[in-house]
Amino acid sequence: MSSLKVQKDLTSFLLYVLGFFLLWEWLRPVEELTDTSNVIVFLVFLILSLLLAFFGVSPVLSGFIKVLYILYELHYLYFEGSFFQFSWISLFASDLVHNFGLIVDRDWPGMTNLFRSLLFFILLWLMTYLIQYWLINRRRIFIFFFMTLIYITVLDTFTPYEANAAIVRTVIAGFAVMGILTFNRLLDQEGLKKEASLSRKWMIPLTALIALSTGLGFAAPKAEPIWPDPVPFIKSYGQNSGGDGPGIQKIGYGEDDSRLGGPFIGDNAVVFRAEVESRHYWKVETKDTYTGKGWVTSQAEGEYQPFEMGEEIPVTSFIDNDAIKTTEEVSSVYTFMNYPHVVYPLGLNNIEAAPFITYELETATEKIRTLEGGRPFALEEYKLGFEVPDYSVTAMKAAGENAESLPEEFVARYTQLPEALPERVRELAVEITQEKPDWFEKARELERYFRRAEYIYSQTDVAVPDENEDYVDQFLFDTKQGYCDNFSSSMVVMARSIGLPARWVKGYTEGEFKQSLGSGLRLFEVTNNNAHSWVEIYFPEMGWVPFEPTQGFNNNVQFNFDNAGQNTSQPETEKPNETETPVKPDMPEEAAAEESSPFSIKELWDNLGAFLKDNWKVIGAAIVAAGVLVFVLFQKRGKWMPHYFIWRFKKTKDDEHFPKAYLILLKELDRYGLKRKNGQTLREYAKYIDSFFSTGEMSRLTARYEELVYRGVLKEGSWNDTKELWENLIKKTIA
Repeated sequence: MSSLKVQKDLTSFLLYVLGFFLLWEWLRPVEELTDTSNVIVFLVFLILSLLLAFFGVSPVLSGFIKVLYILYELHYLYFEGSFFQFSWISLFASDLVHNFGLIVDRDWPGMTNLFRSLLFFILLWLMTYLIQYWLINRRRIFIFFFMTLIYITVLDTFTPYEANAAIVRTVIAGFAVMGILTFNRLLDQEGLKKEASLSRKWMIPLTALIALSTGLGFAAPKAEPIWPDPVPFIKSYGQNSGGDGPGIQKIGYGEDDSRLGGPFIGDNAVVFRAEVESRHYWKVETKDTYTGKGWVTSQAEGEYQPFEMGEEIPVTSFIDNDAIKTTEEVSSVYTFMNYPHVVYPLGLNNIEAAPFITYELETATEKIRTLEGGRPFALEEYKLGFEVPDYSVTAMKAAGENAESLPEEFVARYTQLPEALPERVRELAVEITQEKPDWFEKARELERYFRRAEYIYSQTDVAVPDENEDYVDQFLFDTKQGYCDNFSSSMVVMARSIGLPARWVKGYTEGEFKQSLGSGLRLFEVTNNNAHSWVEIYFPEMGWVPFEPTQGFNNNVQFNFDNAGQNTSQPETEKPNETETPVKPDMPEEAAAEESSPFSIKELWDNLGAFLKDNWKVIGAAIVAAGVLVFVLFQKRGKWMPHYFIWRFKKTKDDEHFPKAYLILLKELDRYGLKRKNGQTLREYAKYIDSFFSTGEMSRLTARYEELVYRGVLKEGSWNDTKELWENLIKKTIA
């Protein structure tokens, strides 16, 4: 019997040793890839934990020893003086309280190294428990073995960590453990005793097989890898994928819009730079036929209308009349990509380039191509003259009354919808606009509809409709999540469904402001990240009017409300609202409450100890379940935290909430991956955010926040004025 007992102990000890080596592979990269030092302290903790489990020490004593070791090592690493002086305990406790406060505030970077080390010890404690559970109780280690391999190979692929030897060590340890566990399971199933002879008959071939496999792996000739670096392939796979859907695309201008949907990756390649007097969108082309999956043109492609410099440009925009006041502006464009076409603003009336350049307008899309000697030619620079319109709202409200003057062919072209369009799309458009009396109010109501909280701007988690699904219907009723193509296509379709002539427009937003050039000119840089789509609706006797339904975007169209009740200025308050601070209860009241308690401290402690003794298994299971829940919630915080903050500030109207909401937005942007660099001012950071999301909202919020910080003044109603901007930005951090 004694020999059997020794054999059993040796086998179990070997399992624990191999389990330790698997755990060690998780620790090896930590020292190389992070600023963690003294890894030997954590290795000793692993050995101590596994030894306590091997010798079967009771959970209470084992936990006490582990806690004592953790406290001793934390004192050794972060405190001075003797461990037994206990003067450091108050500092340790205050550090814990401070870090728990940081956790509540979600200030993860602010956590101290002491607290991080404590959390790491707790993680290792949990991992050693799982190793013991898998090895001894479940006798299955494949999941942990597989996770270790994935962990090592991912680090080897995406980090500087060299994992060649680590993979070999993990495979050897993993197969050895699985072999021993399989042997133990077979003995249990057959009811055999664990004799030394049986163990040798199993272990010797197992060792030989592992050694032979390892030796052959090293000695065998190896061809060059077919897939030497998977990272570029992974990044480009979605872009080149075929099949029914568009896959993961790279953002930028493209001509094929027949199949919309799917995520895309950013691209900050510069398309052009422009010297402008005011912000405006840059148009490239329009599409007029919605197919249920995307956009095509109804007219034959390749039909062009030529014109030369100085001639009238045959682009249809707004109609010249007294109801539209215009301001003449000039913009110079400097291109960085070889596109043989012009980007132009609304109201274009003049193009200046080299004298040998001619132009032609593609009648189907209103794309202006540039030619040299009759062949497509990419301009390096050109100057545009245009008129910035200021629409009279009174005239636009009355424009719909002249709808009968529009040609039937024109109306049929720009109200076209597929026969298979689900009826609920039309019903939704009617429901949204039924109380609005004119075309302008209906269009504005459709535009405002997409600002609702249930619609989310996202560039990554974007669905592709199946063959039997409509692109707009899927976005409006099912996913409610997408980017500019989803928002703009949906507004065009809904506008058409209630009889408003509308078309889909492609081009670029204004880009990122770079510098002031003097004389009222400013330099903007437009990249592929600024590629965008929006909506134009035709008003009789007014022409095409742009609308922007996409959350977080503003195309700077000017509407003149004829000075009727439009005074929105608000007086400034003399002093910012004071922030209230919580008041702590006085100590005498606390003492009185303690004295009035029906139980003494000793009785309460005894009752608590008895309760824990009787229910420790249930409490332990509840703690583990709570830990798993907290872990899952933490891992998924990018999906629910923004919604929580939106709900938290939704009903608030007090201006005192503005600075708090702004700081929360900064943390959410940091979590999303848009980190603020050291030394970067808030204004510079805001420009970076606006460039990333192609919007100007962060700069507007930051300007209001800086006014509070530096002047100590916050305009009354600031939170109401900026709440929508804040909501639009925080929604973009949902991942």
